[in-house]
Amino acid sequence: MIYEGLHRKAVLAVFSVGTISLLFATGCTTKNYVRSQTEPLIQHTNELDDATAKNNRDLHDVDQRAQAGVQQAQSSANQASQQAQTASQAASQAHQSAEEAINQADSLKSVVANLDDYSQVAETSVHFAFNKAILTRGDKEELDDFAAQLNGTKGYIVEVTGGTDSVGSAAYNYDLSQRRARSVVQYLASKYGIPPHKFYLIGIGKDEYVASNHTSEGRAKNRRVEIQLLSNMKGQEPTAPAQTSMLANPAQQ
Repeated sequence: MIYEGLHRKAVLAVFSVGTISLLFATGCTTKNYVRSQTEPLIQHTNELDDATAKNNRDLHDVDQRAQAGVQQAQSSANQASQQAQTASQAASQAHQSAEEAINQADSLKSVVANLDDYSQVAETSVHFAFNKAILTRGDKEELDDFAAQLNGTKGYIVEVTGGTDSVGSAAYNYDLSQRRARSVVQYLASKYGIPPHKFYLIGIGKDEYVASNHTSEGRAKNRRVEIQLLSNMKGQEPTAPAQTSMLANPAQQ
């Protein structure tokens, strides 16, 4: 009886040890399996985190470069706009100075004291559409031929006389005749570098006409600007009387 009891205890002990060993071995196997399955997932997650962080950095860099580019472009645009505005102001000032330097009168005799010393070198005329003061291409070609006479001409002046037909008020036609004459002056001055003080601009409105205003053909002839190139053979510049008025026409007094 005692032997059987000891044998049973020994068997139970061995069985217990085997069971514990089996459980331990099974637990180790499960942990290894779980580790083998989770480690790639953890590594992949870490890689995704790194990639996301890199993308965020790249996006931030791109955003900074874009903002810098926009600011630079805006700065360049502002600078270009300012330069254009400055150039426009300079051009306006130059144009105004040129306008002020042009001699405007009601007649050439009233501003040129020694007019008798001048003789005509060349003359031409250009014509305008009704109520217009814009030069056509044909008008410009006519003025180009006229300007060719300037080469070698000494002590010259350019008389520019604008006229209109009889349609409209006297005041309006005085202004229109001056605008027509001024368009000729601006073209010759800008293209051929003629100094403004060389020009003598006269607006006669409808006071003087070269053809009858009773026909459309006659009115078309009266809508003209006559240009004369006069030269002092002695090479002297014209001198204006000290007390002579420089008004464009009597109606503006």
